[in-house]
Amino acid sequence: MKWNKFRIKTTTAAEDMVCNSLMELGIQGVEIEDKVPLTALEQEQMFVDILPEFGEDDGTAYISFYLDVEEDQESVLAAVREELAQIGTYMDVGEAEIEESQTEDVDWINNWKKYFHQFTIDDVLIIPSWEEVTPEDEDKMIIHIDPGTAFGTGMHETTQLCIRQLKKYVTEETVVLDVGCGSGILGMLALKFGARYSVGTDLDPCAITATHENMEANGISRRQYEVMIGNIIDDVEAQKQAGYERFDIAAANILADVLVPLTPVIREHLKPGGIYITSGIIEEKEETVVEAVKAAGFEVLEVTRQGEWVSVTARKN
Repeated sequence: MKWNKFRIKTTTAAEDMVCNSLMELGIQGVEIEDKVPLTALEQEQMFVDILPEFGEDDGTAYISFYLDVEEDQESVLAAVREELAQIGTYMDVGEAEIEESQTEDVDWINNWKKYFHQFTIDDVLIIPSWEEVTPEDEDKMIIHIDPGTAFGTGMHETTQLCIRQLKKYVTEETVVLDVGCGSGILGMLALKFGARYSVGTDLDPCAITATHENMEANGISRRQYEVMIGNIIDDVEAQKQAGYERFDIAAANILADVLVPLTPVIREHLKPGGIYITSGIIEEKEETVVEAVKAAGFEVLEVTRQGEWVSVTARKN
């Protein structure tokens, strides 16, 4: 299906008002482009994985919306211009110019690829399918990740914290549980680090699909990595399927507010002495997670940090 894309040039100060006005006109799914950096709290709320690199904020914002080519374009645009003029009476809306172009659904699916390129985490090279391994990187551990709709490319600090902790604690006998597996990157890297078996759980069917696709790209069979859908916090069937006291390591790269109720449940799935690796914790919530980990009967081994993010590693007593 083809769509007309309309891109409004405005100011960062006015973008909220402009977006609200568009929604009041019945326009849904607007896109915002600006150079205002996300705070760690915003990243936590959105769990943004692929962050485009922009320069310093110049006060300019672009707000885009899409209309089916069969819609009455002129009446909608007239209403949008009227709203912009009204907002401009009490705040700076900038040029308020509207650019028009045409796009297709496929563009929305693929546009994010321009932000994701190969990169390294220590001696691990993470590379998407549309790029080639250079000769100087051929000696690195290589993992192919096409994130698609699932979180977990390795670019986010929280994922990198988990990767480094997994590398530290995995042995050739390790069985790993990854709660909220996303793209499957942690379970797959655990296997590449030498683990015997991985299990991944997620609530999102898209994550299961993405994990299976990434497994295939990395030559990992389903005999090595089991992926299941379910909420292990309160779904008894999912808990049974995962298995009690089965795992040597459990990793959970999830929001802090989810880690608190998850932690006592995870304890039941770990073997005595099992390692629990948590991440996705904004630094302001470090103590909350540490207290929950201790209250569940774990011994805190390490607290590691990267940027404004924290990982807590503990052992089941």
